Amino acid sequence: MTASIDQIPVSKVRGVSALKEGELHAFGISTVKELLEYFPFRYEDYRLRSLSDIKDGEKVTVQAEIAGVPVLQRFGRKSRLSCRMIADQWMFTATWFNRHFLKDQLTAGREIVLTGKWDQRRMQLTVSESEFPDRGIQRSGSLQPVYSVGGKITQSWIRKTMGQALEQFGDMIPEILPQELIRKYDLMPRRQAILRIHQPQDSREGQEARRRMVYEELFLFQLKLLAYRAINHERVDGVQHEVDNATIRQFVRSLPFELTDAQKKVELEILRDMRSPTSMNRLLQGDVGSGKTVIAAIALYATVKSGFQGALMVPTEILAEQHMRSLQKLFEPFGITIGLLTSSVTGRKRKDLLASLQMGLIDIVVGTHALIQEDVYFRKLGLVVTDEQHRFGVNQRSILRRKGFNPDVLTMTATPIPRTLAITAFGDMDVSTISERPKGRKPIKTYWVKHEMLDRVLGFISREVDQGRQAYLITPLIEESEKLDVQNAIDLHIQMQQAFPNYKVGLLHGRMSAAEKDEVMRAFNNNEVQLLVSTTVVEVGVDVPNATLMVIMDADRFGLSQLHQLRGRVGRGQHESYCVLIADPKSEVGQERMKVMTETDDGFEVSRRDLELRGPGDFFGTKQSGLPEFRLADMVSDFAVLEQARDDAARLVGDEFFWTSPSYEPLRAYLQQEQIFQGEMID
Repeated sequence: MTASIDQIPVSKVRGVSALKEGELHAFGISTVKELLEYFPFRYEDYRLRSLSDIKDGEKVTVQAEIAGVPVLQRFGRKSRLSCRMIADQWMFTATWFNRHFLKDQLTAGREIVLTGKWDQRRMQLTVSESEFPDRGIQRSGSLQPVYSVGGKITQSWIRKTMGQALEQFGDMIPEILPQELIRKYDLMPRRQAILRIHQPQDSREGQEARRRMVYEELFLFQLKLLAYRAINHERVDGVQHEVDNATIRQFVRSLPFELTDAQKKVELEILRDMRSPTSMNRLLQGDVGSGKTVIAAIALYATVKSGFQGALMVPTEILAEQHMRSLQKLFEPFGITIGLLTSSVTGRKRKDLLASLQMGLIDIVVGTHALIQEDVYFRKLGLVVTDEQHRFGVNQRSILRRKGFNPDVLTMTATPIPRTLAITAFGDMDVSTISERPKGRKPIKTYWVKHEMLDRVLGFISREVDQGRQAYLITPLIEESEKLDVQNAIDLHIQMQQAFPNYKVGLLHGRMSAAEKDEVMRAFNNNEVQLLVSTTVVEVGVDVPNATLMVIMDADRFGLSQLHQLRGRVGRGQHESYCVLIADPKSEVGQERMKVMTETDDGFEVSRRDLELRGPGDFFGTKQSGLPEFRLADMVSDFAVLEQARDDAARLVGDEFFWTSPSYEPLRAYLQQEQIFQGEMID
C-alpha cells in the first residue's frame, strides 16, 4: 500500500539533507504534505518590461546590453559598482552595492537581465538581482514565489526544493473537496491549485489557485467547528443542572440592581443550556460594563445549588481578587464558600485550599492560570467560566474543562465581536450577546487633544479632583525608551506629583508584585489616591465608581478595542465621566482611531472599525486567541468566502448522507484526523 503524502517524511524530497530537515522542522514542516502546503505569501514579478512603461520608484525587470566599462568604488568593506547599459534604445546606469565580484563579468556587448528599483530622474536602476541569458535564465519572464524563510533556509533553496517535491510527489496530492462544491464554484482541482500556487504561469492563474485553496481552508475550518458542535449537541453525557426557577429568582431578587432585558434574555439562554444533559459551550459577549459578571454569578449560583462546584478563570491577579470580593458580597447571604487561587497563594495556604477544593468544601474557586496546574483537583466540577476568553488559548481552556467530567463551559469577553464574525469564528460555540447598557449608566464623553494642550488637560483633572472625583492617567510604557518617543509611567508619575502637590498620586504597572498592585488599587478604590498613573494593567475589569476621568497619553499607540476597554474603567458611578485622548498621530490609521473614539462609545461599532483598520490577527491579539492561524485566508478580506464556506459546511453536516456516503470519505477522514470524534477538538 502506497503511503500518503502526510506520512512521507520531508527527508524523502531530493536535496533535503538531515541538516536541512532540521531547519524545516523549525518551520513546522515534517512531511511532504506540510512542505507542499507551505504557501508563498506573495510573488516577485520578474516578467520583462520596457523602460518606457516604467514609473519612478517601481521595482522592475529589464533585459539590457552592457554598453560601457564598469566602475568600482570602494568604501572600506563596502563597494558600489556602476555600469552604463542600453535597453529599448534608452541609455541608463545600473548600480550594484557590495557586488564587486561582478566587475569582470560586465563586458561590453554582453546581454544581462536586471531586476531593481528604477530612478526616473537619474535614469538609474539600483540592482537587487541580475543574471546572464547566456548562462540560462533562472527567473526572468516569470512570477517567482516569496516564502517566509529564515536560518539556513533561503528563498532560492526553498523554491528549488518545492519544485523537486512537486515533481516527485505532485501526482499523489489527493482531492478532498466534494465534486459538487468544485463544480458549484468552478474551482481548480486540488493538485493543479497546489502546483500553480507555487509555480504560477501568470497572475490570473496564481489568483485562481489561491481562490481554490482559500475556499478549501475556510470550508475545512467551518466543517471542523460545525461537526464538533453537531456531535457535541448529540451527546447527553454532560452535567445536567437541576435547579428550579424559584431558587434562581430568589438570588436575582437579592441583587442590588435590576437586570436589563438583555441580561434576562442571556440568563434564560444559559440556564436552558445548563439544564440540558448536553455540555454547554457558550460565548457571552458584551460591551465594557454591560453586566456580564452578574450573569456569570447567576450561572455559578445555579451550579452550586445543583450540587456542583464552579470555577472562574481570569487573566490577572488584580481581576481575580476583584471578582473574589464581588462574588463574596453576592453569595454571602446564601452560605456559598469561595476560594482564591493565584500564583501568590503559596505554602500552607495553597495546600489547605487545594485539599478543601478536592473534598468539596469550596463551592466556587476564582483564579488565574494557577487553576490549570496539575495538582488542582475538584470533587465535582460542574461549570467552568473564563473571563476575557481571548487571553487564554484553546488548550488552556480545555485543560480546565478536563478537570471535571464534561462540565458546562461559559466563556466571556468584553471585546465585542461583530455578531456575524463571532458566529463564524467561534462556530463551535453558541453566542449570547448583552447589547444594552445597565439602567442609569451614562455615555462617556470622549475628547481628542494634541500634546500642546496638556496644560488645559491638567486644569480639567484639577477641577474633577477638587469635586472629590478621581482620575486615571494611562501611558504605554513603564520606563523611558530610546526607540519610542512616548510618555512613560515613571516619568509621568513624577510630573503629576509635581503638578498636583496637594493630591496623592499612585503608580501602577506590570513589573510590580501582586501585593504592591493590590495595595495601590485598594488605596485608589478607597480614594486615598486621587490620581492613578498606570500602564494598561487597569484595562480589564478594575471597578472604581468614583473615578470619572480617563486620560490616555500617546493614545495613537493603542488599538481601538484597547482604547475602548480603557475608557470603560470610568463611567461606573453616578457622576458624568470623561475620556481624554492625548495624541499627535502621524499616520492616517492613527488619526482614524482617534476620530472613531470621539464619534462612538458603542463597543460593537468600535470593534467593527478596529477589525477594518487592523485585521483579525491584531484585533484578537496573539496566537493564544484561539482563532485559527490561516495559511492563506484572511477573515476580513475573505469574509464573504468564509460565510459561504460556513453555509456549505452546515448543509453537509446536516445531511445524513455526509456521515455514510463513500463520496465524503476524504472529509470524514479529515475530521478523524482532527480528533473531532473524540469529543475534544484539537486546535
